[in-house]
Amino acid sequence: MLEDRTAAASHTPWPAAYPEGYAVVDVETTGLARDDRIVSAAVYQLDALGQVEDQWYTLVNPQRDPGPVWIHGLTSEVLADAPLFQDIAGEFAKRLDGRVLVAHNAAFDWSMIAREYARAGTAAPVRQRLCTIALSKELQLPLPNHKLESLAAHYGVVQQRAHHALDDARVLAEAFRPSLHLAAGAGLRLPLLACQPLTEWSDGPTAAPAYSARVGYQPSYRSSGTSGTWRASRKRPACPYPNPGRYVPGGQLKQGMRVAFSGDTSIDRELLEDRAVEAGLHVATSISRLTSVLVTNDPGSPTSKVVKAGSFGTPVIDEAAFVQLLSHVTPAEGGA
Repeated sequence: MLEDRTAAASHTPWPAAYPEGYAVVDVETTGLARDDRIVSAAVYQLDALGQVEDQWYTLVNPQRDPGPVWIHGLTSEVLADAPLFQDIAGEFAKRLDGRVLVAHNAAFDWSMIAREYARAGTAAPVRQRLCTIALSKELQLPLPNHKLESLAAHYGVVQQRAHHALDDARVLAEAFRPSLHLAAGAGLRLPLLACQPLTEWSDGPTAAPAYSARVGYQPSYRSSGTSGTWRASRKRPACPYPNPGRYVPGGQLKQGMRVAFSGDTSIDRELLEDRAVEAGLHVATSISRLTSVLVTNDPGSPTSKVVKAGSFGTPVIDEAAFVQLLSHVTPAEGGA
């Protein structure tokens, strides 16, 4: 285990608001699309100070092509006798229960985990997550980029098997501990985000991929290591209605209003966006002074959209209120 060179040699009291335990997680998957599956998962359980308490690893049979074998190394033959996700869901949940989920690009790992639990007809016992990319930015670490290998190199952590879930989780656990101590020493508020289990979701139509001669070729797979986001941008037709302005709290949504989303939603994000478009709303990918309303279940989060909404005075509502308002969207004056 990496020696803690940042150590809590400072006499700064440990922040009372910090979590009491963490679950450092890494999952390898068949790709990044909504119908992709987990092929392996690893968890390092850490105590409040970031010390390792336990570790766990499992293969998972994805019941489909394993995807980028040249990245994770897991072939169909290797995974054939692995347990299905529903068979390991309980043990996985024990490793997560009562802890903050920590991952590198945590939005991706959590989304894949939440979708697998939704398929299994249950929910993961996770209430908050922490992304080590976001933490590195908050700490202003002098990294050339936000890849895991760069964070590892910064702290002198040696990677042994990149893209192997257990080793990636180990590397992240060792790099997270000194980051956690730096944050505590500075009295920094950790960039914690709420985790929303999926209650309504869809894998969508799955077209049979045209596999090349390379084993496991999966055209939906792309790198997600640096951006802090993994959702692909979706091209939509332009909204046919002019923007009527901001949503007035207590009032109705009007066709043409610009709606932005931040954080997790219990309804699959793409489904929710599709319903907004069908109702005549403009789905925006960012916040500006023209944004009519921000929809988020975590209004206290430090995401850029929430922060910008606060600076612009943009109205903020939660998912439940938005869904209710969607059923009575006021038609635009004069039509399309």
